[in-house]
Amino acid sequence: MARAVIKDRSDFTQGSIPQNIFRMAVPMTAAVLINALYSIVDRIYLGHIPGAGSFALTGIGLAFPIITIITAFQNLFGNGGSPLFAMASGEGDKDLAQRYMGNAAFMLVATGLLLTAVAYAVKEDVLWLIGASDVTFSYANDYLDVYLIGTVFVMISVGLNPYINAQGYAHTGMVTVMIGAVINIVLDPVFIFVLNMGVKGAAIATIIAQFVSATWVLLFLCGKRVPVRLTFKSLKPDFRLIGKIMALGVTDFCFALTNSAVSMFSNARLQLLGGDSWVGAMTVISSMREVLLTVMHGISGAAKPIMSYNYGAKRFDRTKATSNYLFIMVLAYFLIVWVLVMVWPGFFAGLFTEESSVYQCSIIAIRVFFCLQFFMAMQTTGQSTFTALGMARYALFFSLFRKAILVIPLIYILPNMFNLGVLGVFAAEPVSDVIGATACFVTMKVTTNRKLRPATT
Repeated sequence: MARAVIKDRSDFTQGSIPQNIFRMAVPMTAAVLINALYSIVDRIYLGHIPGAGSFALTGIGLAFPIITIITAFQNLFGNGGSPLFAMASGEGDKDLAQRYMGNAAFMLVATGLLLTAVAYAVKEDVLWLIGASDVTFSYANDYLDVYLIGTVFVMISVGLNPYINAQGYAHTGMVTVMIGAVINIVLDPVFIFVLNMGVKGAAIATIIAQFVSATWVLLFLCGKRVPVRLTFKSLKPDFRLIGKIMALGVTDFCFALTNSAVSMFSNARLQLLGGDSWVGAMTVISSMREVLLTVMHGISGAAKPIMSYNYGAKRFDRTKATSNYLFIMVLAYFLIVWVLVMVWPGFFAGLFTEESSVYQCSIIAIRVFFCLQFFMAMQTTGQSTFTALGMARYALFFSLFRKAILVIPLIYILPNMFNLGVLGVFAAEPVSDVIGATACFVTMKVTTNRKLRPATT
């Protein structure tokens, strides 16, 4: 039998579901990995600065929670609007899809400008509050002084990229971040080592890369190649649509925001219980996690527009099947990651630091932090399915439940139990993985069973 040809790459009601996921996931995973390199490469280079690498690495770790808040707003309008965009496209309403994208673009720019002003006003006080020491403060502050200039650029490039992927152009979405990452990788050693600019040089390289990526995204979405274009007319704010975007995006927004809060509380607690070396170990773990979770983000990012499109087209059987395939694929990946991290923690730690105390602390902390990471397959599947189907209340609750309700209190409770001390801060993650992920997955299965009954019997 001849294989069916999909004429419209954005029509996810056609073709094999696993093939559709892989077709989207491969370039999207590459895109997420390359995007992670923006900050990861900075940390790798800075962590190997002779004589100051451990302090620079820890300083960047302190700046990370503030940068994550910017990521939260990218998620709010990027990940919040793209499922609605995909649903409207699946229903054949191109005008509505265009207005969703335009309103998201408007809010990304407006929010980026506001965030820049607020961050400059409060960053120094926040850095001291979340665990900066007399040694590490200057590194974190110098990095943010430059990095924040590019806030609007990163809001555009990362926030609008989901609208490229939702139209079936996952390879183009990959190119978006590849352009910036390559520029960043090339410029980092020039500014850091050749020009001897240290953390400021790393930040300069990053904002140049972000500017180029943002320009690429705008040129592509405003061009004639895409089925739904970004136009000046579509930028006119419609607060009804903005409200819907925010209602759905609040899940990923809170996910990033609570990640930031967890990083802040963890760093402050680690500084109190163990000092700079343990804060540095948490920076290593955060960096590892960004890289190791890229495949998970790629697969879930590929599955969500497929679920949304089929849900909008009332192909509920394909929507449910996509959710099931997502779980199988993500679980298989997490099991592989778990084995690698448990067996070779020193390899991952050595990528980011040569300083003995930070390295030794990292090896111990890595095994504790990642020991039950494979439970996150359930959390990922549940959250992605809720978001793709527009079930914002459930997605929001379980985002807050795992991080805000479980992890943050456990950061303070576990160090006082069984003489865990500083290790209790890292143990909060696996405990929350088991409880939060299981609750999310079971609730998703129960609540979507009726919603996703096949359209035909």
